[in-house]
Amino acid sequence: MSDGTPADLFFDAAITLLHRVREEEAEAVTAAATLLADTVAAGGRLFAFGAGHSSLPAQDVVYRAGGLALMNLLAVPGVVGVDVTPATLGSALERVDGLASAVLATSPLRAGDALVVISLSGRNALPVEMALTARTLGVKVIGVTSVAYAAETTSRHTSGTFLKDHCDVVLDSKIAVGDAELTLDTIPAPFAPASTVVTSALMQAVMATTAATLADRGIEPPLLRSGNVDGGHDWNRRIMEQYGDRIFYRH
Repeated sequence: MSDGTPADLFFDAAITLLHRVREEEAEAVTAAATLLADTVAAGGRLFAFGAGHSSLPAQDVVYRAGGLALMNLLAVPGVVGVDVTPATLGSALERVDGLASAVLATSPLRAGDALVVISLSGRNALPVEMALTARTLGVKVIGVTSVAYAAETTSRHTSGTFLKDHCDVVLDSKIAVGDAELTLDTIPAPFAPASTVVTSALMQAVMATTAATLADRGIEPPLLRSGNVDGGHDWNRRIMEQYGDRIFYRH
């Protein structure tokens, strides 16, 4: 590790990655936002899914002040974050064939909706099957992943494919295999993951572009306001009443 405190070096690494995705994924961000805007305009619903720590960027765009009210979390019990004991159970569930199909069969997703599937490696059965099955149902899929994993690891899905192979749009987070940005002679393993920072930024970039795209078409984007500002609750109540049939986290 070169000169600078670990904090400085982590910030530098994260900023470098953010610059890369800003420059290299601009077209993909626009394409993803266009897909979501098309879905909203056509009366479709929006969903986001992620397992383990990949669930954090998905949760970050759901019921969020300044965010699109129509983003719903597609939650799979046991794999959302580290809310199960032991935490390793969540990782094991990501590798179970058939789980995604069972979840989708009982979910509100239908043809004409859009689903964002977030998976850093994109190699486990759950995200691959989630994207593959959703598309067979007529759902448009946006994948957010590190494409490097497809070149440097093997798939854990029976098809031998990765998340990126089953998406209408792919956003590449540019995260290196292993998700650790720093090394130090006195520490035996690489450390300081940046995937959550970068993936959350990518998601918010897509949300911002979606809102602007809708506005450009003369459609008021269904945005939420903070409940901690005057009038925020009244604003949100109006939005939720107007789009109640497309918002599932309120029930």
